[in-house]
Amino acid sequence: MEFGWINIFGAVIIAIMLLPNIIYAKRFSDEKRRYMLNGKLVTMIEQVGRYGSMLLMILPLGVWKFGFPNVFAMMLYLLGNAALISAYIIIWVFYFKKRTFSKAAALAVIPAVIFLLSGLTLHHLLLVIFAAVFGAAHIYITYKNNAD
Repeated sequence: MEFGWINIFGAVIIAIMLLPNIIYAKRFSDEKRRYMLNGKLVTMIEQVGRYGSMLLMILPLGVWKFGFPNVFAMMLYLLGNAALISAYIIIWVFYFKKRTFSKAAALAVIPAVIFLLSGLTLHHLLLVIFAAVFGAAHIYITYKNNAD
């Protein structure tokens, strides 16, 4: 299976991942955001990784052929991302009820794993790189902001 100039599955995954984040931002807009003491550089790295990963999930930038090398990779992409996005939504539901470090950590790890899985199964090296950058920075920031 190959994609044209856009990956609709990737766009749907991104939309689903963004929805609870938007709801959370609106629901807790009055809450002061906690930032790391020295987090400007790490936050910038996280944002580059985040937006780069999101863009590369949808557009085939930096790849000659945007698709799967075989049926196994396609099934791993579809089933793996379906399981991960389902877990992500379920954890968000529980996180809305009670915020804990373990839930925050899971909500930091799962998107990074989704980006990595997608990059690996699509053989999209640039997506893998951006996913690794995002994952490392996002998990670090989540730890610093939530560990007590």
